[in-house]
Amino acid sequence: MLRTPVGERRLDILELLKEPTRHFPPRRHGDLVEDGVTADAVATRLGMSRRVAETHLALLADLGLLRAKRIRRRVYYRRDEMRIAEVARMFEKGW
Repeated sequence: MLRTPVGERRLDILELLKEPTRHFPPRRHGDLVEDGVTADAVATRLGMSRRVAETHLALLADLGLLRAKRIRRRVYYRRDEMRIAEVARMFEKGW
């Protein structure tokens, strides 16, 4: 799922969210590290529509790799480092 052409975009998203202050401009509402970034920010950075970004982010959140947090009318996404490490360990063991 993460190695398909579409999956490459998901890997790009995970990589960008690893260091959000490096890849995204500061936001008026919400902290990039603690709260995460919006689908709009991801879409702009990767040159895709907001809907496509929302779909990728929602899937990653459903898998538990991202945490979603609503602030005002927007949803912010950030990596769940513990879950990502857990999944990485499963793959290392030959899951």
